[in-house]
Amino acid sequence: MTVNQPSSSRERAFSRRRLALLAGCAATAALTLTACGSGGATGTTTKDGFAQVPQKEGALTVWVDATRVDAAKLYQKQHPDVKMDIVTYDGDANGSNYLQTKVQLFNRTHKGWPDVVFSSQNNETSWAVDAGFAAPLDKGLVPAATLGKFASGANDVCTVDGTLYCLRNDLSQAVLWYNAPLLKKFGYQVPTTWEDYQKLGEKVAKEHPGYLVGDAGDSFTPEIYLWASKCGANHITGPKAVSVNTTSEACTKMAKLLDVLIANKSMSISGVFSTDFGKNQADKVLLMPGPAWYGGALFEGTFKTPAKQIAAAPIPQWQGDASPSTGNVGGGTWLLSQHSAHIKAATDFLKWVTTDNAYQGEKAPGFPAYAPAAETWLKGQDAAGYFAGDLSALKAASSQVWPGWGSGQFSQEAIWAATVKPALTQGKSVVSMLPAWQDSVVKYARSNGYKVSQ
Repeated sequence: MTVNQPSSSRERAFSRRRLALLAGCAATAALTLTACGSGGATGTTTKDGFAQVPQKEGALTVWVDATRVDAAKLYQKQHPDVKMDIVTYDGDANGSNYLQTKVQLFNRTHKGWPDVVFSSQNNETSWAVDAGFAAPLDKGLVPAATLGKFASGANDVCTVDGTLYCLRNDLSQAVLWYNAPLLKKFGYQVPTTWEDYQKLGEKVAKEHPGYLVGDAGDSFTPEIYLWASKCGANHITGPKAVSVNTTSEACTKMAKLLDVLIANKSMSISGVFSTDFGKNQADKVLLMPGPAWYGGALFEGTFKTPAKQIAAAPIPQWQGDASPSTGNVGGGTWLLSQHSAHIKAATDFLKWVTTDNAYQGEKAPGFPAYAPAAETWLKGQDAAGYFAGDLSALKAASSQVWPGWGSGQFSQEAIWAATVKPALTQGKSVVSMLPAWQDSVVKYARSNGYKVSQ
């Protein structure tokens, strides 16, 4: 791979004068010297599956979001001999594309790339590989034994054409959160099927109006419900190919379920982080399908729900479906730059931050993607005593995220927020909006260069 290709006229002229040197260097096997470099005048070494720039001493530059600052600082504390420059950015939250924009700038100016970067998005490899930013990790940098201990399918979003280009930080598999003492007080059982879930919602609407069995007001609603239902709205079939079908039975039956519960008001459309929900509905949650991070970030952190109330159960399944499935809302990934001049230090940090119990097992706010750390994390949650029961449902769900919903360069959350969510506030049904949703997904995908099949 060519790194830091010269762009100015003077540099291009210099490159032409180097042709004779390049011919003479073709037989050089181990090191590509300065005169022979494929990455410009500085030279590169092909190793670990990519052309590495000359390595040198200096500070390791790590980009993190506000939540991951503690991870970087803990590593620095435990490794005082490693110089670090910790830079805080938005983590590409809500699909801001900040990282991609900056990398495009760095590629033009041939400087500025961070060594390691955290992203809250799972679709960074959809552009970072073609941009020459993300380094392959399974060609020598990270041992296969380590990679094999990540949860099944966790790093699928990091894999392009069979090569791994990032490591998953945490998983956001959806489970069924519920208020255990309230459920017992009302005399209800935790539903195990979507059919029973709907029936319970109908009973709640009649017997305990005002109480909720879910929320459909967030931009990530389809990732909780439609994804879990195996709705093929976002099946990434290749680096630039996607299959979109929002009107299949898997989509329509979940849409009908949502419509029934929205109509009887046992399901909110306010959005769990809205002021209205926090003020008027947070203490009315009986059930709430949602990602792993709901437990700490939403119930304990945002809603301030008292301890020993919230528990987790497997997300319901459709009757007769022998293959359990769930959705995923977020998580995060770590990428290592091909341009790093500190590969050894960057790789060490990358492995530590994704696998070491010091952070992932004991400090991480979300469910670790690395299975051994997840075991430690679960024990820590049990010991903390906040939840009304163990969180074994999270462990089971970690390997049940349906693979038919991919992580394309376009944002499904942005599409849903622009297309379906406004219609719900206007009183339209989810079922009626499925065709419009499909049209919007197709439009967004094609505008990002995807070949779409329907």
